[in-house]
Amino acid sequence: MFTTGTRMAGAALTSMALLLTAGCGGEDGAGSDGELQVVAGFYPLEWAAERIGGDRLSVSALTPPGGEPHDLELTPRDVASIEEADLVVLLSGFQPALDEAADSSGGDRVWDAADAADLLTGDHEDHEHGDDDEDHGDEDHGHDDGDSPVDPHFWLDPLRLADVGDALAERLAETDPDGADAYAENAAALRADLERLHAEMSAGLADCAVDTLVTAHDAFGYLAERYGLEVVGISGLSPSQEPAASELAQITRLVAERGVTTVYTETLVEPAVAETVAEEAGVDTAVLDPLEGLSDESAGEDYLEVMRANLATLQAGQSC
Repeated sequence: MFTTGTRMAGAALTSMALLLTAGCGGEDGAGSDGELQVVAGFYPLEWAAERIGGDRLSVSALTPPGGEPHDLELTPRDVASIEEADLVVLLSGFQPALDEAADSSGGDRVWDAADAADLLTGDHEDHEHGDDDEDHGDEDHGHDDGDSPVDPHFWLDPLRLADVGDALAERLAETDPDGADAYAENAAALRADLERLHAEMSAGLADCAVDTLVTAHDAFGYLAERYGLEVVGISGLSPSQEPAASELAQITRLVAERGVTTVYTETLVEPAVAETVAEEAGVDTAVLDPLEGLSDESAGEDYLEVMRANLATLQAGQSC
């Protein structure tokens, strides 16, 4: 005969079992509705995965909206999501905390966008694209030789992001062979959208009176290289790098010498340093979005809208 205490203990065990079942998802880490669980490091990778995965994936980003992805710190919940995901999509070297967690528990479920992105070193020397160069698979783009830091901001070149999308579709097909055709079709649609954006940007930035792009930090090198501009970042590849007073003075002189009329601040980055350069040089400021993450202040609802807003900003600021 069961006692009251026995019945209470049994009910508690049943409740615990239900909670564990609800939290574990479906077979092979898939959600209860059969979707694959994909964790992305930050917004451009999240957006690409959502576009390619369609209704076969449930995608989440570890960097919260409005957060600075360079400075990502993982919570215990984040670490658990990495351990449980069917695929972890990251960019090695960009978010050290994620790299460390993925190395510890990601195993062969980790996919690194770096190779498909064909990353450049921070100096971007000896790499020039024509406006209509859509195939950079056979070119030497100068991967890190140990002397210069690697520039991670590949997604600001739409064609590089399309290459990453194609490669991600192939990786997803390995995890989910039944979805291979859907992933390939979605990647092709993504590439078509990105090639249209590229054509708009090529035309819109083809005849700019000012070809020097002065930005808060050195995030726009891929965009500048693709569309025939020269970028000067006030800070380095990371927005946390503080320029010396002598460097600020040098950039202020460069603004005057090259006829620069606009210095660009950025979303998610404190604007004070860039505003100081603009004030000292007597020029305007405008906001560019490096698209490291969306926030309520973003000039669009997704990557394509924000990039087109960036294009309009650049056309005005560079006198195109």
